[in-house]
Amino acid sequence: MNDQSGTAQLRFLEETAIRLRQNGFTVEPIEDHHLPVRWEKGRLCRVSGKGSVLYRQERVDALGAQDALQAVIDTAKMTSEYMAILETATLLKAGGLTGDYRILADFGDAVLAGHPTERGVQFVTWEWDFDREGVHHGHYFQDDYEAAKRDFTVRSGLVQKGTLFEPEQLAEIYRALAFVREQDESLSFGRDQELKELMEQVGGLLPADALRQRDALEQSGMTMK
Repeated sequence: MNDQSGTAQLRFLEETAIRLRQNGFTVEPIEDHHLPVRWEKGRLCRVSGKGSVLYRQERVDALGAQDALQAVIDTAKMTSEYMAILETATLLKAGGLTGDYRILADFGDAVLAGHPTERGVQFVTWEWDFDREGVHHGHYFQDDYEAAKRDFTVRSGLVQKGTLFEPEQLAEIYRALAFVREQDESLSFGRDQELKELMEQVGGLLPADALRQRDALEQSGMTMK
């Protein structure tokens, strides 16, 4: 491993540690380019500097931590995505703008930037001025990378706003599907399986922090068929 690659991996692990703490996990000090992650009763897994999540299946099963493990995997994947872009991203130069803002995406009239801080990378989208010498109407998302990406796709014109579902809307769809599967006794087995697949598809689109809300929903009394 060369020094540049090793440094990039450490930056990724440090950023991942910040994100995991924000999501309620406990992390141990980085050792040999691996980040140990704890959850409730003990060590859950390790995140490698290359983005892999290493774990023992019997350990995860014993802890009853399958969803927690998936949250770690999702967090590592998301963090790896934007940290890889940041490694080669150019500085955003715009009149009146100061600070370390780096271009993550630039299309049409919109730009998505990442701003490294001690509390983790912060995200913002702007619209370019007509001469592309300055930016205006900043939308700040703090540490919410997924929300910043959605906003960028709409502001840049890549996707029409009406074709995107907000996390809250996805959660409502998930709850509605769960209610139908629980309450409609006339559902055939085949139709129930179709709704189950839809729930899994919608659940996969929910942000990592919504997974625990989804679990709380199911544990509140909605036992699937």
